[in-house]
Amino acid sequence: MKRCKRMKSVSTLLGLLATLAITSQLYAAKPPPSSAVNINSASIEQLMELPGIGKSKAEAIVAYRTQSKFTAKDDLLNIRGIGEKLLAKLDSYVTVSGKGAVKGSGTMVKSKKQ
Repeated sequence: MKRCKRMKSVSTLLGLLATLAITSQLYAAKPPPSSAVNINSASIEQLMELPGIGKSKAEAIVAYRTQSKFTAKDDLLNIRGIGEKLLAKLDSYVTVSGKGAVKGSGTMVKSKKQ
C-alpha cells in the first residue's frame, strides 16, 4: 500500500516536471533576428521576431507608421507598451529608413507616450 502511494507521488512529480519543462521551452526567449529590421517597412511577422514584440505591439507599430513614418528609433516610445527598457533591447535590432526617416537619427529627446 505504501509502495503504491509512493509510486503515485513519484509519477505525479515526474508529470509536473515534464509539464514545467515543456512550458519553459514554449516561453523561452526567442532568438534575435538575423539582420536589422526596418520599422518603416517590416511586416507584422518580421516585427514579431524582435525581442519583446508580440502581435499586438507589431500591429501597433504598423498602425503608427500608416499615420506617420518613423524618423528615429526613439519614435518607438510613442507605441503603447514600449518604454525605455524595451527600446534599449531593440536598439541593435532595428533600423529606420525610408521616406520621412532622418539619416543618422536614432538619438532624439524622449517622445511623448500615447
